[in-house]
Amino acid sequence: MQDGQHDEPGGSSRRRARGELESSVLAALWAADGPLTAREVRDRLPGDLAYTTVLTILSRLYDKGMLIRHREGRGYAYEPGRDEASHTAERMRTLLERGSDREAVLARFVSELSEHDERLLHRLLAGNDHADRATRYPEGP
Repeated sequence: MQDGQHDEPGGSSRRRARGELESSVLAALWAADGPLTAREVRDRLPGDLAYTTVLTILSRLYDKGMLIRHREGRGYAYEPGRDEASHTAERMRTLLERGSDREAVLARFVSELSEHDERLLHRLLAGNDHADRATRYPEGP
């Protein structure tokens, strides 16, 4: 199997998208108890990725400001710059801002929530007072 590929159901393989590799690397780092070297990250990822591929992904994530790195021997150990919840919330906010109809996007999102997530969202919204929401969303919710 070549670097960056993995088996899919049915026996075919495909090249993994950069975003998929970045997500896998971030997930490995979020699950770790502390900073990891490129080799340690590679050992936590599924498949048989080349060390240089993992190093490239770590470098790209660092260049994007998503990782913090610490000198360790001749290389670096990496850790996420933000926790997983902050990262996901930022991605959601970015996608929401790109949409042309914010109300439709939010309505669709809420309509597809599980009952549990809908109750959680109601509880979270009820915990924020009106003044706090007005400060964060001056144009209105």
